Amino acid sequence: MTATDAPSPDGTRTPGGQRWRLSHRRLYLCTPDRPDLESFVDRCIAGGVDVVQLREKHLDDAGLVARATLVQRVCAAAGVPFVLNDRPDLAAAMGADGVHVGQDDTAPSAARALLGDDAIIGLSTHAPDELAAAVGSSSTTGASGRVPVDYLSAGPVVATPTKPGRPGTGTGYVTSAVRESPWPVWVTGGVDPDSVGELVDAGASHFVVVRWLVDAEDPEAAARLLRGRIDALLEDRAG
Repeated sequence: MTATDAPSPDGTRTPGGQRWRLSHRRLYLCTPDRPDLESFVDRCIAGGVDVVQLREKHLDDAGLVARATLVQRVCAAAGVPFVLNDRPDLAAAMGADGVHVGQDDTAPSAARALLGDDAIIGLSTHAPDELAAAVGSSSTTGASGRVPVDYLSAGPVVATPTKPGRPGTGTGYVTSAVRESPWPVWVTGGVDPDSVGELVDAGASHFVVVRWLVDAEDPEAAARLLRGRIDALLEDRAG
């Protein structure tokens, strides 16, 4: 892919020289490393996951690249974008489709410089001031007044073990983020078949899942149940 490829209307990318489109994707798996990583990711995708992120804080660089390359291979075979957490340098080196950065990680502008115009860049937001900085103008934004990203995450809506010590944002923040963001907003925090109804009512259309799949005995069946619930709720909302 080259920087001269024309972007899709929603500003995200598709394989084969065009931009991935994230706006129609619904279920984003964020997983740590695990012994069965390859088969686990494959089964989650079979159940309806359509974006995958590897978030692993305990491997050295060589180990992380090796595990990320494995996930990238599974995702590429399925036509699903693969995002590496936090490390744009390693994402660029191993050919990931993108990187997700937090508020205290590499700046989105630096990640974009490392990965190029065709990479997916995601940014976590947890509060109205972070949202405003992403979509408005500040010293951290690019020339357009917006950070150079392709999506935002909003949350966690409820406190979770994945982010110990971080309080839940509540659904009101989801509504604000969806209203104000020019990019797809992926909601985080306690996403499961019981919680997605309230999140859809708050305006969410894109969902990051961790524990519901990571802890599942049958991740394919769990993904299929969650994806089916999401699709049905969004269809009902659309009328």
